[in-house]
Amino acid sequence: MSTPDLLIICICCLALPCVASALSGRQDSVSTYVGGRHDLPWWGICLSLVATETSTLTIISIPGIAYGSGMVFVGLAVGYVIGRMLVAWLFLPRYFSGQGGSVYQYLGRRFGRAMERTVSTTFLLTRVLAEGIRLFAGMLPVAAILAALNFPLPQWAAMLVVVGLTLLYTMYGGLRAVVWSDAMQLAIYVTGTAACVALLFHHATAMQIHMLRHSNRFHLFHKSTLYFLDPYTPCAAMIGGAIMSMASHGTDQLMVQRVLAARTLRDARAALVGSGVLVGCLFAMLSLVGMLLWARNDGRPLAAIGVQASDALFPGFIVHDLPPGLAGLLVAGLLSATMGSLSATLNAMTSATLLDFATPCGAMARRAGLSSLAFARLVTVLWAIVLVLAALGFAHGRGPAVIFGLSVASCSYGAMLGAFVLAMFSRRARMREVLPAFLATLVMVCGIMVFWRPDGHMVAFAWLVPLGVILMSTCSLTLRTVLKKRE
Repeated sequence: MSTPDLLIICICCLALPCVASALSGRQDSVSTYVGGRHDLPWWGICLSLVATETSTLTIISIPGIAYGSGMVFVGLAVGYVIGRMLVAWLFLPRYFSGQGGSVYQYLGRRFGRAMERTVSTTFLLTRVLAEGIRLFAGMLPVAAILAALNFPLPQWAAMLVVVGLTLLYTMYGGLRAVVWSDAMQLAIYVTGTAACVALLFHHATAMQIHMLRHSNRFHLFHKSTLYFLDPYTPCAAMIGGAIMSMASHGTDQLMVQRVLAARTLRDARAALVGSGVLVGCLFAMLSLVGMLLWARNDGRPLAAIGVQASDALFPGFIVHDLPPGLAGLLVAGLLSATMGSLSATLNAMTSATLLDFATPCGAMARRAGLSSLAFARLVTVLWAIVLVLAALGFAHGRGPAVIFGLSVASCSYGAMLGAFVLAMFSRRARMREVLPAFLATLVMVCGIMVFWRPDGHMVAFAWLVPLGVILMSTCSLTLRTVLKKRE
């Protein structure tokens, strides 16, 4: 590794936590620790949302997917924007009318504590698994790149360094530190990605540019008859992607927590919809990297250029083709992406634990002789330990890691979105049928993901959420009918 690369990585990894902590100010209560005083600017929240949902998996996977399929992830972003617009105008007014900092408190007011805590527990368990996958898989290319640049660092050691640095500023500055660090981390890897696009375009020959322009790489969707197995068909991307975005940004505490920290409902809407547009731009930039690499290799398949998996394409380019300094910036960007998603996860899991389980948490804090803020920081530390253990115990699967990560997250999204839709738009819905329907839907969707393999393929992640909503509604209606007959 060259001296400029190492210097850039160290500066970014050490300076970002310090700057974020300085900008966050003093945290004097649990409400400011997990709610950020509800005075954050909309553009800061917008950048934080984008940084949270675009982890290291996103950065390393999308160029490899674009190498073979072109701009299909940008097509998926179209559905994301539609879904966020629906959340902004249908869900956010109801959230802002309450006084809670956890989105699941809305379910508690509508159906009761049991429903609130069940859904919150589902969020916590799913987030442990999904973030464990992100953390484990995200450290693999970082460790490989560092080793190739003559700075060998075991994957577990890199993971501990990243988690330790992230934990420090997350504990000190709370949600405000998370938002400001996310904004700075996003700037780092967007700058690095833009530099890669400029470098590839500058060195591309006229023939390669001509080949790229006259290819079908700029199509946003697949023309496929595998409607429920391919996540990039128009229906899957726009309908499935929109419903998936409604679930992730309308019912997931990881995302809603930041939106609720906005000053006003108008600011929250601007942050939410703007994040969808920015995600689409980032997907387009990462896709351009893959497409330009495809043109540079004269359209040869990955196996013909010695790349065994699509996720290895971009890391290999960073190691072998980037000049000193820029390689360090990209490695710092990968580390920043992991830190951004991890810090947001830790703070969101802490807020869900403290707010949705306030009574048992308060009792434990009193028995331990801790103040509420000290106990909140202890909860953050405990969740960090759990995430590290989950990451170390996770066996890396085949295929693009970002797809598997999205599939895992989608398992619970359908049931959660179905519960919120019933709470908001069905006056007759009661906990006695909604809670059993929620649990049954979780089991069925997980079973479909794990065991159902039509034509040997897993059901596309974009359809898992709509499927979950349909199953949730059907189960709830069936139970309501059965219970009425018994009465």
